[in-house]
Amino acid sequence: MSEPKITQLQPLPDDWQRALAVVAHPDDLEYGCSAAVAAWTDAGRDVAYVLATRGEAGIDTLDPAVCGPLREREQRASAAVVGVRTVEFLGHRDGVIEYGPALRRDIAAAIRRHRPELVLTLNHRDTWGDAAWNTPDHVAVGRATLDAVADAGNRWIFPELTEQGLEPFTGVRRVAIAGSSRPTHAVDARPGLERAVRSLLEHRSYLEALTDQDPETYVRDFLTEQTTAVADRFGGAPAVAFEVFGR
Repeated sequence: MSEPKITQLQPLPDDWQRALAVVAHPDDLEYGCSAAVAAWTDAGRDVAYVLATRGEAGIDTLDPAVCGPLREREQRASAAVVGVRTVEFLGHRDGVIEYGPALRRDIAAAIRRHRPELVLTLNHRDTWGDAAWNTPDHVAVGRATLDAVADAGNRWIFPELTEQGLEPFTGVRRVAIAGSSRPTHAVDARPGLERAVRSLLEHRSYLEALTDQDPETYVRDFLTEQTTAVADRFGGAPAVAFEVFGR
């Protein structure tokens, strides 16, 4: 039996100062939630990005040795548009990320380094709604992020992190999942939407390989459709929706 759909989305609480976003690839956050990130950094909150891969397998016409550094540069430029100064890459292989202790350890280490109250990630379920199969990279990183929040607070899981000077951290209050088919909360997209468009456009190499459309038309149409899709559940305002776990 499917779970009942939450009719109205609640505003995502803003009682936090530091957030850490953990995703698999360059552009995942730009497709998912950068309008919210722009609004948060405008308000003086600190947001850092951690990416499991450099997206080196993402463009068919580019060798991974060329593609990885290119997409890393585009990701850093994209993050800067929405006020994010810290972008880290964990070095896992694009397309074959494995869920397991190694991935959990890397993400737990990032949580201990950054000590966020809010953690963001992308849809960890097998499908995007009922329409499309999710990629194994997204599933692995999303699930590992949820698990790593608990790992980060337990000194006996990955004790080598403590030996490296990364003390346990139990201060994560919430995990917010973008792209979920079961959203519970939302952030008004209007203040950050134009910068979200510019941020995604920084991934020009990927966009030009993905679509024959004019990149700006494609990006603006995609983000407008995405944010207006939940407006009737958020007081009529276009919004970035999240499924939220935590208190």
